[in-house]
Amino acid sequence: MDFKLLTTDKGSKARAGELTTDHGTVQTPIFMPVGTAGTVKGVHQRELKDDVQAQIILGNTYHLYLRPGLDTIQKAGGLHKFNGWDGPILTDSGGYQVYSLSEIRKIKEEGATFKSHIDGSKHLFTPENVMDIQRIIGADIIMAFDECAPYPCDYSYARKSMDMTHRWLKRCCDQFDKTEGLYGYNQTLFPIIQGSTYKDLRVRSAETIASFEREGNAIGGLSVGEPAEEMYEMTDIVCNILPKDKPRYLMGVGTPVNLLECIALGIDMFDCVMPTRNARNGMLFTKNGIINIRNEKWKNDFSPIDASSDLYSDQVYTKAYLRHLMHAKELLGAQIASLHNLHFYLWLVKEARKKIIEGEFIQWKNKMVVELGKRL
Repeated sequence: MDFKLLTTDKGSKARAGELTTDHGTVQTPIFMPVGTAGTVKGVHQRELKDDVQAQIILGNTYHLYLRPGLDTIQKAGGLHKFNGWDGPILTDSGGYQVYSLSEIRKIKEEGATFKSHIDGSKHLFTPENVMDIQRIIGADIIMAFDECAPYPCDYSYARKSMDMTHRWLKRCCDQFDKTEGLYGYNQTLFPIIQGSTYKDLRVRSAETIASFEREGNAIGGLSVGEPAEEMYEMTDIVCNILPKDKPRYLMGVGTPVNLLECIALGIDMFDCVMPTRNARNGMLFTKNGIINIRNEKWKNDFSPIDASSDLYSDQVYTKAYLRHLMHAKELLGAQIASLHNLHFYLWLVKEARKKIIEGEFIQWKNKMVVELGKRL
């Protein structure tokens, strides 16, 4: 993997860059649609590429490991061949999913033991076998196995969890470095910063992760319930420490406002289920604010979903029609809403990149965050 930092905004720490993998080049800052089980829910790969204009998508190790299983993915020739996406892919290590299974998992130094949410079968994830699993899945960028501390948690727990994540990282790197990809292209390992919302822990974690000198770095354990101001503060702290010549990935974030504020702090990569999950419940993100399309006020509104959107070049869907589909529980409603939100997120980071290059990002960002948070 290669990363080129092209320019930094004059009024903020926002950056525009290019991240190149063997499956293509990604223009940063970038948002990665989440394809947890090998698919971005309700969206064809053609739509992701042509309509949404996604450049990289995300898969999840935990879910793909359980279903369809590693044997099937390996026989297919890796996840790219299995799901038909020929662009870059990043896989989350499964650490967050194990964290979310708090009632059916146990974490110790060896790794994390958990029960499958599908059939209750017992499994063990270790730093070593998670590297092997992600080698089989075949993503271009793979994540280190970490523990995501809950919010809130006391200082002692956050410190012990962070220290174990660092020890696990050493094991991940050792295993990754002594193995090779299975499908004829390169893979890259990103470590993950932890430390909850404690400044000194975030500083120590960022320094430790940077010392491993991997090709990119990730920030985990945020957007797990803490106030947005604390997320921004922790992000700012670690971005001041992480090397400037490597991509920075803020995991699991977030709203359109979150994206812009964190781009201003120096983040290059994002992922979140929000655009598709919220779409399925009728929440639409637009340049003028947030729409709950299920509301009565849209029943006879025959204007386009977002008049300024260029998503549907050959078809205009109205608010009234989409509201009807959602209330009728037609699958097309969730598909249209998901496509709209994903397109909006990708438009937003593309526009941010343009403003960074033009030297106008901070002024544009400050205006946009006011609009994006409005409820229409």
